[in-house]
Order: sequence, then structure tokens, then C-alpha cells
Amino acid sequence: MKRFEEIKKLILDLEGDFEKFYEKDNQAAGTRVRGGMQELKTLAQVIRTEVQNKKNEKVEKK
Repeated sequence: MKRFEEIKKLILDLEGDFEKFYEKDNQAAGTRVRGGMQELKTLAQVIRTEVQNKKNEKVEKK
């Protein structure tokens, strides 16, 4: 659940940069959005791996 909270925080933190980029055409904000989205992708992959490992552990115990 900790990683899920990290994802939610990251998205909320990026909200202002999304607005600046899409509504005000601020290119620096676009760079921050791209970096944040890369971090989001990495976190999502980590969560995906953790879920799969936990799922596999339960299957092995049966």
C-alpha cells in the first residue's frame, strides 16, 4: 500500500505542471511532467512485480 500512496502523491504533485503545460504552454512544465510520468511508470512496474510475486507465493503454499 505504501507504493500506491507514492503513486497518488506523485500524480497530485504533477497536477500543477500538467495545467501549466497544457493550458499555458509552459515547456519547462512539460519536461517535469515527462520526468514524473517516467517515475510513475517505474513505480507501476515495481508494484506489478510485487503483486505477481505475492500471488506466486500464495500459489506455491497451496
